[in-house]
Amino acid sequence: MQIRTTRNDQPVPDERLAEILADPGFGHHFTDHMFLVEWTPEAGWHDARIMPYGPLSIDPATAVLHYAQETFEGMKAYRHPDGSIWSFRPEENAKRMVRSSRRLALPVLDVDDFVQAVDELVRVDQRWVPETTEPGTGEKSLYLRPFMFASETFLGVRPSQHVTFMVIASPAGAYFKGGVKPVTLWLSEEYTRAGRGGMGAAKTGGNYASSLVAQQQAIAQGCDQVVFLDAQEGRYVEELGGMNLYFVHDDGRIVTPATGTILEGITRASIIELAGKLGHPVEERRFSIDEWREGVANGAIREVFACGTAAVVTPVGALRWEGGEVPAPASTDLTMRIRQALVDVQFGRAEDSFGWLHRIV
Repeated sequence: MQIRTTRNDQPVPDERLAEILADPGFGHHFTDHMFLVEWTPEAGWHDARIMPYGPLSIDPATAVLHYAQETFEGMKAYRHPDGSIWSFRPEENAKRMVRSSRRLALPVLDVDDFVQAVDELVRVDQRWVPETTEPGTGEKSLYLRPFMFASETFLGVRPSQHVTFMVIASPAGAYFKGGVKPVTLWLSEEYTRAGRGGMGAAKTGGNYASSLVAQQQAIAQGCDQVVFLDAQEGRYVEELGGMNLYFVHDDGRIVTPATGTILEGITRASIIELAGKLGHPVEERRFSIDEWREGVANGAIREVFACGTAAVVTPVGALRWEGGEVPAPASTDLTMRIRQALVDVQFGRAEDSFGWLHRIV
């Protein structure tokens, strides 16, 4: 793409930026610029530009507001000890957006164009990528949010004839303040996340919107996250509201659910490769809730953990449901080994033997 850049003439002052990067939180602060490119059937993708970050002006009849035709991705940029900046497997995020876009009847943005858009925004806003912190003191990064939405002003129910793709960026602090702690999960027996033939494998906002009421129930029950079962039989574990699950057995095997309706995360795929290298083969198969309950009870399941872009890897503690509970598994040893190995690659503290890192600056 030919990208036109208009610099922000009122960037965040250095003093204020230093305050933000000292304690960025998640999703509260945004960089000085954003990327935008538009699509129409006649012109294809055109007018790619980086411009000052700011509000969008959209018509009340903009299609995405009514029919939720949109996709998005989540990824990070990391500053390494030598000051260089890298992203983690960006082409895999691009490929997943291609799959999501096809499911949502949106135009496909080429993988190379996706990666270029992200790279260019990071280069322009590189001062927003936090400095590398020492192991154990935090995992700050620049969170990147590419997204695509139906931007046509039209109330008819059909694929939009005007689409906008954007990238915005936000500095992110360590997901766990004060150290990684097991999360307590609530088993939803009332709601499901996705059904056969639905949008479960697409990264689209509707999937997250449908999970929020179940997440509310989890919080009301004193839990951190919700677990969804399959829609057809209500027996098989799928995923959390925004994270994939793994079950570590006493013989070293790891199982991760595969039902055809889960969102297969980039972190999930990376852990499958990494765990295999560490001598722990990963099975992708259907995994029932009864297998979870019985496995923890009889010791066959030694650890349970979840993964996602924000938290990377987190151990799972107790599983609760109306009238019952499975206690926390016996160990978190392998969970934390996998987590540390993955984070060390991302932050440039370990060799990238898989070729996952992509240099931006």
